[in-house]
Amino acid sequence: MVTPSPLTGTSHRIGLGLAALGRPGYINLGRDRDLPPGRDVAAMRRRTHDVLDHASAHGVRYFDAARSYGRAEEFLAQWLEEGGDRPGIVVGSKWGYTYTAGWRVDADTHEVKDHGVATYDRQLAETRALLGDRLDLYQVHSVTPGSPALTDPALHRRLAELAARGVTVGISTSGPRQGEAIRAALGVEVDGRPLFGSIQSTWNLLEPSAGPALAEAHAAGRTVIVKEAMANGRLAAPGPPLDAVLGPVAAAAGVSYDAVALAAVLARPWVDVVLSGAATREQLTANLRATDVRLDGTGLEAAQTELAQTPEAYWDFRSRLPWN
Repeated sequence: MVTPSPLTGTSHRIGLGLAALGRPGYINLGRDRDLPPGRDVAAMRRRTHDVLDHASAHGVRYFDAARSYGRAEEFLAQWLEEGGDRPGIVVGSKWGYTYTAGWRVDADTHEVKDHGVATYDRQLAETRALLGDRLDLYQVHSVTPGSPALTDPALHRRLAELAARGVTVGISTSGPRQGEAIRAALGVEVDGRPLFGSIQSTWNLLEPSAGPALAEAHAAGRTVIVKEAMANGRLAAPGPPLDAVLGPVAAAAGVSYDAVALAAVLARPWVDVVLSGAATREQLTANLRATDVRLDGTGLEAAQTELAQTPEAYWDFRSRLPWN
């Protein structure tokens, strides 16, 4: 039996991911337009708090950070402290990548991955120092089939100890073999109990390959969180081939392409929460219009068939996106 996560049955299915807000550089397209040159720590803190305020005022209740998102945990912790009691807020973070860019956009290396026990111990302490008891969900960041997060009994014991203290532990996945990683995670147990209560994966109209495994995870009682629903901005900007596929739906609903892309995720019955990666109030407002879009099954399948790439092609393209 899987212990339900605090996101199970959530009334608002759009959460806010802080990947684009907690650090000056990220790989989202159009970031130079979205964020002006002034990206010092104080400016990014103000922007993050502004978007968090806007999200909370519009019903968003799940906020997703990570140790590698620059100062995202710090900014979120300050916002929570300054806002006093914020009922219903669910806070998630991730460990496994260390931020190494030194608040530079042009760094040679922005983050370093390590799923070992020592990294977990260090990063959990860092997260706890900032978020304390507000941490509800802690996920292993960017698990692939070869990750020790799927095979290391010592790490599993550490994670089970955290779960016993009331924090849901889970994984996020990336890469062309997400389905394999998800299914492996579903089989991990400690003392006969499933360890991972949540799965966070990339699913979008360009890269839908994890769908069957995510449906299995949902059926097995795991909370399913979808990230990168707009493919780092590739599904947000008009142009071919999106105009022919998303254009008519967007026009009929009076929304922008990003809302249609998010609505395509929300239409999947196995999705609990989809993350907006908005960096501005305006982007978040547009994203939240996804709840106004109704997609019939035929139209959704047609869009996916028309736009889907092979996982290998999708992840190869993503790996070459510049930090900006």
